[in-house]
Amino acid sequence: MCSILGCTGKDFTFDEIKEALLKTVSRGPDASRLMEVGNGYLGFNRLSIMGLTDEGMQPFDKEDSVCVCNGEIYGFREIKKKLEKKGYTFKSDSDCEILPAMYVEYGTMMFQMLDAEYAMILYDKKSGSFIAARDPIGIRPLYYGLTKEGSYLFASEPKNIIGLTEEIKPFPPGHYFENGTFFKYRDMSEVKEFSYDDMDEITKKIHDKLVKGVEKRLDSDTPVGFLLSGGLDSSLVCGIAAKMLDKPLETWAIGMDIDAIDLKYAREVADYIHSNHHEVIITKQDVCDALEEVIKALGTYDITTVRASMGMYLLCKAIHEDSDLRVILTGEISDEIFGYKYTDFAPNATEFQKESEKRIREIHMYDVLRADRCISVNSLEARVPFGDLDFVEYCMSIDPEKKLNTYGKGKYLLRKAFEEDHLIPESILWREKAAFSDAVGHSLKDDLAELAEASYTDEAFAEGIKKYTHAKPFTKESLLYRDIFEKYYPGQSEMVVDFWMPNKNWEGCNVNDPSARVLSNYGESGK
Repeated sequence: MCSILGCTGKDFTFDEIKEALLKTVSRGPDASRLMEVGNGYLGFNRLSIMGLTDEGMQPFDKEDSVCVCNGEIYGFREIKKKLEKKGYTFKSDSDCEILPAMYVEYGTMMFQMLDAEYAMILYDKKSGSFIAARDPIGIRPLYYGLTKEGSYLFASEPKNIIGLTEEIKPFPPGHYFENGTFFKYRDMSEVKEFSYDDMDEITKKIHDKLVKGVEKRLDSDTPVGFLLSGGLDSSLVCGIAAKMLDKPLETWAIGMDIDAIDLKYAREVADYIHSNHHEVIITKQDVCDALEEVIKALGTYDITTVRASMGMYLLCKAIHEDSDLRVILTGEISDEIFGYKYTDFAPNATEFQKESEKRIREIHMYDVLRADRCISVNSLEARVPFGDLDFVEYCMSIDPEKKLNTYGKGKYLLRKAFEEDHLIPESILWREKAAFSDAVGHSLKDDLAELAEASYTDEAFAEGIKKYTHAKPFTKESLLYRDIFEKYYPGQSEMVVDFWMPNKNWEGCNVNDPSARVLSNYGESGK
């Protein structure tokens, strides 16, 4: 990962903006640079992934514009060749160096052309305006706020601009900003036309598009690793990559010391694909000791996000400390498309589709946020094959009647798509879904609940929740997370719309805990 920062006015001194930029130096520990541009600033912390020479350092200061970008631009070499034929020149092998030239050539139409995970800020020297944009899913983070003088601040994380603006908001995915206005250029949750392909065509397209999504994300000038939980999604990513690469994958798994569920399944996959496998074992003390640091890194109080982040944060910490990896492939965004355990309770296909659209629309505040912060705070870069734009667009358009779980097995279409490849063990391909925080070990969730119980008497809890109106805590665990969040991000709870919870309007889903363990269909998931 890298981090970017921009301010459209000189409301703060150079040193004040520099201090703000350095709050996310862990995202880009290799180099840092801040420039005065026009009447404002652009700053960049670099994690070198593509184009490792000094010429790849940002901001890219070109004749017509200055640009900073945290992102991966897939297919950039072909775009670069087309631009070179038009007379543009480039100094580095960085994928992001093409962006200023694309802006000159195509203007804001460029954002519709990008196949990328990115967040960027650009200063147009001719017009004196600032333009910012974010990828359509929000895989790369971007936040914004207004200064008291009316200038805009943009930053990779809320911690960059806390104290510089009264209200911090997530930059809407699939939008670009120009002259104070946000314009939507692509909405991945919006299905313009449903596809009524037959089952064979559906599974072929799911298969081929995901394979291509993985292939794109293996392009790196630095070592690549893989998170492997032993669940369907991360196992498929690893299985696809293992077939493509001519050397063993570096796979990593984590589990509690007393009741880890996933470790044995991850080991089974690793043995099958012959990866160089690493296991990280954590204890109750590790979890409790890391809680505050995790919430500080995340910038959220959401219950399921915090729980799921504990294992991911500690795993990525171990990867950073014990390996030379820089890029990590993960399995996020499959559930939002193909369904969770709770979407088995969807009353009909229309409701299933609405729920999927909501989850994709909001994912930048939940699972994607978790993956970004846990990985980037440990100076690594996340890449998300299930977030490939072509893959997501097609899968969201599949006739929802076919995505509805009428097969007796959740995410059936995805499983069926890879049935003939034998990329992973059949037992893993058809294994029941287990939530990551549960699969790291059931004791992890229980340990956090126990810590919260010890932190508040019943009277203190009743009094403590009165402090909050938005996303009001409703358990001692949620109050503990919120109190820690407020310590670092006071008054900024609306950066997250609400708690991630199953759809309580559906029969069987009116629960008071986000864990799938409380659902009646959890069954084999916990074994």
